Amino acid sequence: MIELKDDELVFEFPEVHEEAVCRIAFQRTLRIPDDNREYPLPPGLGRFPMAHVEDHSARLSASWAERGGVLLPMYQAEALWLNFECGRGFRGDGYPFALKIAAGKINAVTGDAWSNALVKEPQDYIVVPDQPWLDGFSVGKGLIRQFIAMPLGQGYTAEEQITGAAEHGGIQVIVYPMKRECYEAMREDSLPDIAFNLCQSYEESSAPDSMGLAPGGLMRQEIYEDEYGFDVWDTDNSSRCFVHILNSAQWTAATGNPTPGRQPSSADYAKAGLPWFEHYDDNLEAMDGSKKLAGLDSVAAKAIKLGEQALGVNEPVDLAEVVKLGPGSPKVSDGDW
Repeated sequence: MIELKDDELVFEFPEVHEEAVCRIAFQRTLRIPDDNREYPLPPGLGRFPMAHVEDHSARLSASWAERGGVLLPMYQAEALWLNFECGRGFRGDGYPFALKIAAGKINAVTGDAWSNALVKEPQDYIVVPDQPWLDGFSVGKGLIRQFIAMPLGQGYTAEEQITGAAEHGGIQVIVYPMKRECYEAMREDSLPDIAFNLCQSYEESSAPDSMGLAPGGLMRQEIYEDEYGFDVWDTDNSSRCFVHILNSAQWTAATGNPTPGRQPSSADYAKAGLPWFEHYDDNLEAMDGSKKLAGLDSVAAKAIKLGEQALGVNEPVDLAEVVKLGPGSPKVSDGDW
């Protein structure tokens, strides 16, 4: 069962376990400079508004209505990241899930064409809550290229660069819960490591049919290997959702609601001296990136090849504070009251 609550997708599997709840939020963020320098994680600037396709199907194309899912507005060259949260579990981490994320039906981890099934080798999914968020296409060990919204038909999106077609656009998500017996075994075992083995300025588009995601600037982010083992995932139970990306004019025409104002540039943010972020977990092994995705042109590189003007403010920035996140991060102290 999937619900849209407070601009967040909520995947629930009560038939598997009462704690099997996974939440996905699509966060607005800074577009990092697309200059081949490696940047830390930019901040979240709040959730994108979302709406049910069914509520606005009269104003949408028939193909969008057939796909169902939800609507999300983005400006051309705007960036996003996905935030994952799970229902609280026995370790306080949440019930584990395997998630596949695609853009234009191109897998964001491997660069392969979309399929509903989980693939073990090479691992074509992420595991939450171990993976707290995903900011882009996996292009190297510890490196991603930021998700950037671009209109289909101009050659920028990952979908077009890999398939040569501008057909799907949007974002695709499928969620698999951990098997009940595997989760219960881990919860009852006082040694989780043993329990894991018990189950094996932007230019607005001129109203394209759809928007997709293109690779942007380089960011330091690790995509973690599955520490639980492939056999723990309940492949008999899954839920999937198609997230359609609309430009601001389409969003207002379809829903009657305004699109949120544009976010500040990375240069504005850096000038204000605000922090950036890095996340590491020394207990988890990072996967190698996809050679297929690493070979794609970034938005800036594609613009040069096409002889087009760069989109928006995209010059390098000098970073202020970089906050370390993850295990080993500074804890909140009690202090002297």
